Amino acid sequence: MIPTQHDILIRHGLVIDGSGAKRLPADLAIDGDRITALGDLAGHRARTEIDATGLIVAPGFIDAHAHDDIALLDQPDMRMKVSQGCTTVIVGNCGFSAAPLTPRETYPDDFLLGDESWYRFPRIADYFAHLDHQPAAVNAAALVGHAALRAESVGDLTRPATPAEIAQMRARLEEALADGAIGFSTGLEYPSSRAADTGEIVALAEIAGKAGAVYTTHTRNYDHHFREALDEALEIGRRAAVPVVLSHHQGDGPENAGHVAWSLPRIDEARNAQPVGLDVYPYNAAATIIDPVFVLSAARVLINSSQPHPEMAGRELDEIAAEWSIDREAAAVKLSPGGAIYFCQDEQDVQAILTYPPTMIGSDGLPGGEINHPRLWGSFPRVLGHYVRELGLFDLETAIHKMTGLTAKRFGLIDRGKLAEGAYADVTVFDPDVVIDRATFTAPSAESLGIQHVLVNGAFVWRDSKPTGARSGRPLKRETRLASLTLSQPHVTEIADF
Repeated sequence: MIPTQHDILIRHGLVIDGSGAKRLPADLAIDGDRITALGDLAGHRARTEIDATGLIVAPGFIDAHAHDDIALLDQPDMRMKVSQGCTTVIVGNCGFSAAPLTPRETYPDDFLLGDESWYRFPRIADYFAHLDHQPAAVNAAALVGHAALRAESVGDLTRPATPAEIAQMRARLEEALADGAIGFSTGLEYPSSRAADTGEIVALAEIAGKAGAVYTTHTRNYDHHFREALDEALEIGRRAAVPVVLSHHQGDGPENAGHVAWSLPRIDEARNAQPVGLDVYPYNAAATIIDPVFVLSAARVLINSSQPHPEMAGRELDEIAAEWSIDREAAAVKLSPGGAIYFCQDEQDVQAILTYPPTMIGSDGLPGGEINHPRLWGSFPRVLGHYVRELGLFDLETAIHKMTGLTAKRFGLIDRGKLAEGAYADVTVFDPDVVIDRATFTAPSAESLGIQHVLVNGAFVWRDSKPTGARSGRPLKRETRLASLTLSQPHVTEIADF
């Protein structure tokens, strides 16, 4: 029997449940960390009641592509995420994860998750234990980064791993998956992993496949060899018998403008034979390390930081190169290591990827302070305000599904990403007429508008548009929540659903 006295009641809201179904007026009751009733609850009472008249009540947003591994530890209020309505982050993307990493004196320059003093978790279990004892405001599910495995096991990162090194990485990955990691990620465009050949990745990805986990990939190239890189990612999924998630699907440089005319049909074709998903951030500019390879395909490059030339932060690369009387590639070498924003994508392509039904929403933001991009603070309200309300690309129900139910299914997050009796009480309440991003490339940390309340596991972490200080997030461990995604002669409709 459903109780009529509750911990929390959210009344009179328009409920969008995360499934893609149309909104319905309903009340929502929460007891402990679970949703206990949904519907007309006029006769029910609660210790805390919220009037959501005119507001949307949705599942808490899940950031499908986050780099918050260390932010969860040194910025546990996670204001940049809860202010957007996010209640869960998927960390360990692009091959970079805070664990497993044995402490050492130096790390590769492309490890940009944050303060290196936090690289002190030899096992994923150690990382989860820290989050259990010192929780953050949001939940976290963790991927194991290929670059972290290489740093642990490969003597020279500029070459492919030897068979003995691959065997060691496979053992470390198997251990991490047993500890609760949800999958394996690569960043094959980055220096730490660039030398790895396809066979090395297949050998590791098949460990994820056997464990019922996923393989996410920042592919080997997004500009001149974009087609080949996409094909390689799909090949790895087939050979390793593992579901593939294509990270921040994009085509960089003028030669790839309009790539969606072939790349999305290519993904559709693959989805008829293997599980393939993808995520995107809602901007036409990327942000990452300063790399001479990356600067060649960007229309503009804005320098965020430079260790040898900190005075150049905030300036355009072409201006710096002209001042130094060298080309932009040489200027990038001189400025490295550091961070930059690359204006390299076609806006119409971004919109086409956003509207593609299998696409999830991810921020891809780097919270370490080196690379400032508005996507860290603005991605989810930007979709809701700019792309839904202002441009009308799709409706709110579709947008919220891409931020919640779809992502929960991709990563096997059981009882997350939905509003239903028995589901965890991760809830976001927002004003659909107001919600919008305010972060820009010149003010990248400006908070968004319109997010009224956010609950994580039944506790308010954001109330009346302000943080509460509560830290009710949890590490979400695979062995307790991951629905099996292994490939044992799956039916085509099951593959298309992934």
